[in-house]
Amino acid sequence: MHILVVNDDGPPSQVSSPYVHSFVSSLQAAGHIVSVVLPHAQRSWIGKAHLVGKTVTPTYFRPGTLHTDDGTTHDRPRRDGGEEWILVDGTPASCAQIGIHHYFRERGEIDLVVSGPNYGRNSTALFALSSGTIGGAMEAAVCGKRAIALSYAFFNRNHDPEIIKAASTASVRIVEYLSKNWKEGTDLYSVNVPLLEGVDKPETKCLYTHMLQNYWSSGSSFEPVDAEDELSPEQREAEIREGEGEGDQKQEGERKGLRHVKFKWDPKFTDVYESVEKSEPGNDGWAVWKGHISITPLKANFMHHAPDLIGQEIQLIKILSLSENKSSSKNYAVVDYEDAYVEPKILAALRKYIPDIQTVKTPEELPKDADIKVINWSAYEKIPFEDVMEKPDNVLSCSYIIRKALIRKHHLSLTIRHHVAKVPSCALSRAFPLTCDFELDFAEFLDEALMEAFELSSSLESNSSLSPAERQWWILKPGMSDRGQGIRLFSTLEELEEIFQSWEEESDEEDDEDAEYDEYGNKIRNDDEDDEAGDNDEDNEDEDGDDGIVTSQLRHFVAQEYLHPPLLVDNRKFHIRVYVLAVGGLKVYVYRKMLALFAAREYAAPWVEEELTAHLTNTCLQTGEREGSVRLFWDLGKEVGREKLEGVWGKVCEVVGDVFEGAARGQRVHFQPLPNAFEIYGVDFLVGQDMEISLLEVNAYPDFKQTGAELSAVIEGLLEETTRIAVAPFFGGEEEKKEEGAQQGDMVLVREIGLGSF
Repeated sequence: MHILVVNDDGPPSQVSSPYVHSFVSSLQAAGHIVSVVLPHAQRSWIGKAHLVGKTVTPTYFRPGTLHTDDGTTHDRPRRDGGEEWILVDGTPASCAQIGIHHYFRERGEIDLVVSGPNYGRNSTALFALSSGTIGGAMEAAVCGKRAIALSYAFFNRNHDPEIIKAASTASVRIVEYLSKNWKEGTDLYSVNVPLLEGVDKPETKCLYTHMLQNYWSSGSSFEPVDAEDELSPEQREAEIREGEGEGDQKQEGERKGLRHVKFKWDPKFTDVYESVEKSEPGNDGWAVWKGHISITPLKANFMHHAPDLIGQEIQLIKILSLSENKSSSKNYAVVDYEDAYVEPKILAALRKYIPDIQTVKTPEELPKDADIKVINWSAYEKIPFEDVMEKPDNVLSCSYIIRKALIRKHHLSLTIRHHVAKVPSCALSRAFPLTCDFELDFAEFLDEALMEAFELSSSLESNSSLSPAERQWWILKPGMSDRGQGIRLFSTLEELEEIFQSWEEESDEEDDEDAEYDEYGNKIRNDDEDDEAGDNDEDNEDEDGDDGIVTSQLRHFVAQEYLHPPLLVDNRKFHIRVYVLAVGGLKVYVYRKMLALFAAREYAAPWVEEELTAHLTNTCLQTGEREGSVRLFWDLGKEVGREKLEGVWGKVCEVVGDVFEGAARGQRVHFQPLPNAFEIYGVDFLVGQDMEISLLEVNAYPDFKQTGAELSAVIEGLLEETTRIAVAPFFGGEEEKKEEGAQQGDMVLVREIGLGSF
């Protein structure tokens, strides 16, 4: 389910909001897509209010470690794909409205709104009528969404993480049960969970209850506070002047009119507790008092609903507790993808094809059981590759360990040259632009570096006597950069020198305080630091959107012949993003739902338009509105023609098969497909006006976020197909058997190489 979480306690805080982070984490671990909008500060006892006349402003919260206060708040959304919650300076009801109507559309329709977990019970009318938690759920209900108000009844202020975890586990089971067994006509449920040890165990009763009607009987809920001493000097002087001229008639201590006092909120909660103790069994307050979980069905007007349910017990024993569930299932997934756009889709795909799979965040959370089977679907740096190598029958990885023959531009160039030399008639021989790779540490050695790139140096020499329109143009790409960083256009040696000199100037301005040096005083470079990291490596992205490159990337370069003229749609250049699934050792699939990624500006030849945004189609470089920057490839039929698109599709499948076979057979040191691994790649192609295709690059861990909200179903389908083909068989599902070119679903098998393992 896609669940929206709101509350009235604000962002995680051990002082005022100690439960929400644990609950959200438990929902995510259960495979749900969770979106979060919270008040930026405590908003308890505010009911279903809105702040009339106020313009609500969001900030953006990054949750930190569970049960700590190390989360961070930012004025603007971050662009690195990490988990991000919305905080608004409004009420819980405002959070519900804004979350339902204005955010998270890329994640699909919201199926359920959960308001809470509240820091304290919301049982009985005295609590419920003023509850911001119930107010948030009530607002969601009047917006047409199913809603649950969730509250934790604490009995002391010791926030034991184990008890909170147990309450979160029980709450997830209740949310799932109610969602599947929603009583017709019910608008929302008010759920109260007692924070008691073992609350997630089957022994804990879970009862449908009515709401106890009770009243304030001990007088006012406000305590008067003398405010006379708080007058400012100006106010005090004015008061003195008001008495001037009255002479002896005004005696000290004599006052007329109202006395200035303030009132402190000080409700007499004994009224609540005494009413519960005196009440008959069956109400929400009584249930919590006895250590039971209470569920109260409500209409969106505070009236009870479904009287036939009141008094019944929900048998949650069939929904096993977390510990019991783990002992009964041997299938596990470690999912820590570090991308809020992708991770919920991974969890949903796993749940669809492997219903009994248990999910955790880290390998350390797995049980110490030699018989379990585990899929590691996490960021590259977090995969325990030692286990992948040592336990091929029990551990599956979402990434190969070594694949630089494909994902590093200078290695890819070598891979293709070798394969074309061996198989000169292959489709790849016609689909890779002239490419020269070279190494360079400092601009002053450029002449020496170009001696190893004969075609490039010869072209630049010829270009020196030609007009810009007559020259052969080139595009420079740092061999280890991602997201379009460091790409430049040039046609002369002087222009190339200027590029490298500008990078050296930027590098000289950097602070080298933390740099490491060898015994001779030379700065140590870690050229292979990101050698196997992918396109979605957050450390490579400059938060300010700069397209410069980090120093570790300033060594390996490729220069490719600039392809002109490209095929244009609406006078804009585009490239095709093809998702490729490599499975085991080795089957290669191509996902039919390809994307067309457009440049930000209309196209003009490089000697006419120097602005890179007209030439580069990488959406990571685009800022502001990206309307129309990403389209389905097959939607271009109106502009290009369906028959031509099918022709491009056929060529793409051939070339993808060739390049993976070239890497697997000819570069076995730098591409090592393992039988217990799979990987999704983003392969980019450019189409010329003659409808011929050119391979640009291969990206590991492609940036799925560039697909955007409207086309998120493309990524959901990709991950589901990947799970069906590459993951489910590992856990005992039926293995896919089909010949090359056969299509089932949206995946097409384009090459079966059969290398086995190392």
